[in-house]
Amino acid sequence: MGNPKKDISPKTHFRGYAIPGDPVPGDIEHPELVIEEGETLDVLCGHFRIFQLKKGHRYSTDDILTAWYGTSWCPTARSILDLGSGIGTVAMTAAWRLPKVPVVTIEAQEESIRLARKSVRWNGLGDRFEIRQGDLRDKSMLKPEEKFDLVFGSPPYFPPGTGVEGDHPQKVACRFEVRGTIADYCECAAAHLDTGGVFACVFPVNPPEQQERVREGANQAGLTIVRQRSIVLRDPDPALLAVFIMMREADLPESMHGQTWEEPPLVIRCKDGSIHPEYAAVKLSFGFPP
Repeated sequence: MGNPKKDISPKTHFRGYAIPGDPVPGDIEHPELVIEEGETLDVLCGHFRIFQLKKGHRYSTDDILTAWYGTSWCPTARSILDLGSGIGTVAMTAAWRLPKVPVVTIEAQEESIRLARKSVRWNGLGDRFEIRQGDLRDKSMLKPEEKFDLVFGSPPYFPPGTGVEGDHPQKVACRFEVRGTIADYCECAAAHLDTGGVFACVFPVNPPEQQERVREGANQAGLTIVRQRSIVLRDPDPALLAVFIMMREADLPESMHGQTWEEPPLVIRCKDGSIHPEYAAVKLSFGFPP
């Protein structure tokens, strides 16, 4: 007798957590999408998985919360654009939360594009995704008439030469502004927001001059930061990051121009290192075990 057939039935539970959403094609329909040397295939949201390099850039809480925040405050989006999309974390998380919505991504790094395309196929998103390779500052990447309800950006945080750049070229471009600043992201987003559209991004708020860079970028692009929420990685540490929701001032009443609602911080871990109860609930909302 031959070897017994491998059980490829999708899991329904993980450590008592019922995995939401439909199963994805994965290795059932795409056996050629193997985990190559130096790669991992990791849980993203629900049944979605993402290919990453072991020693390259790997997705973070920043990325996931950007997708969560944007889809939370633009739940009726009919089209999505992700600027500097990297390995596709934000775009695919948003696609999981907003089923059937088409997505366009722009990313310059060839290695990140390769991984994103593998993940898109694994998750059965090929008919919804258009992955474009290039610099978001290049005006030819998007036609002037291309408009989107929801635009994402998870830009690099630091000017070149202001910190340790890392040991992998993929990490450098994700951390340091080699292809644009937060102001460039704001400019591109503003140019391609549909009427009443939303730009969701993440950026440091500590030191304070980093938050000022966000405000300056928004102002220069004619955007108002409608709301923001700081992220505390571990209580009682100060918030290092925040997620932002921006809209074009032209789409807002004059009384809201330049006005920002600052929400209470979202705490990721309690003092004892356990997951904060609110963040556990947030994780459920994007299909990740609490």
